[in-house]
Amino acid sequence: MNQNTHLSPRPLHHLANGTGRRVLTHTQLRAHGVSAAEAGEQCRPGGPWQQLLPGVVLLHPGPPTSEERLHAVLLYAARERTVSVPVQPGRDEPPASPYGEAMITGLAALTLHGFTSAPPLPNQETFDVLVPRLRRLRSTGCARIVRAAALPVPEQVTGLPVAPVPRALADAVAGLKDAVVVRRLLTEAVRGGHCEPAAVVRELTAAKLLNRPHVVDAVDSLLAEGRALAESRLYRMVREYDLPDPCWNVDLRLPGGPHLGGLDAYWPDQAVAVELDTRAPRPGRRPEDDAEWEEHARKREHLERLGITVVHITPRKLRDAAEQQAAVVRTALMASADRDPAAYVVVLPR
Repeated sequence: MNQNTHLSPRPLHHLANGTGRRVLTHTQLRAHGVSAAEAGEQCRPGGPWQQLLPGVVLLHPGPPTSEERLHAVLLYAARERTVSVPVQPGRDEPPASPYGEAMITGLAALTLHGFTSAPPLPNQETFDVLVPRLRRLRSTGCARIVRAAALPVPEQVTGLPVAPVPRALADAVAGLKDAVVVRRLLTEAVRGGHCEPAAVVRELTAAKLLNRPHVVDAVDSLLAEGRALAESRLYRMVREYDLPDPCWNVDLRLPGGPHLGGLDAYWPDQAVAVELDTRAPRPGRRPEDDAEWEEHARKREHLERLGITVVHITPRKLRDAAEQQAAVVRTALMASADRDPAAYVVVLPR
């Protein structure tokens, strides 16, 4: 065999039948010794390979699996990515991701996060992939490009970078017109413990989606679902951490006087109250300009002037730090013996 004899396509055969991933970019193929011409030859109609997306090759002739399509859209989005910011001296450089900054978002991300209301991956014709706004890419084939000025930190799901649930929800809702589907997705996000309502509302607001009536209606259901779940967690916290039984869901009034406001839990002997804050920001309203926020602050100040200690708890604190919140309530109950007696108030069921 002389120098000009054509070599057998052993590297191609090795790649096609190996145990590794069977989706590679042209750049990765060149690293395996496969030239662009050889790759093009293999991807001819009826050939052993196929070009799944521009610059991305599937190393078998059959239909791609959902996993292969996910890898393909990430590899497509990561092609010719910009150079990362240099690592600061003295710090270890993190391992480079083959997908750069790209991550799966939208319905595919929700499916990967375990949403039963999102369609199975084989039923999704396209996958949304989130990339920096300045990337020069176009949607094509099974890849739909979604751009963002600021990318969230991806979560690793089955080895793939996936957008966090609130961001994935916003990207999914942006492409949905079915009010029933939108409501199911938002409800499952809260009921399934994936995220808090406020995080979802923030992302929907940032995506300018709260001007759509069917999205606003779904958000109202979402907030109601979030309150019910937070109340359930509050009951469980009191029970599991052996706090005294309070009066649940009560209104307070001064004798013969005005209504002081509703509370989620109240210990009348110690004059300690717990209030759940399940409010979420709405578009175009700053907290300091929101009548609901002002009323909330006014009520708390009034109660505290009457000697009632108000413990403010968010749903996220109940979910992530229930023991710590129980300790805060217990401390307030114990400290009541050292305070001046609170004003007498009438406790009514709400």
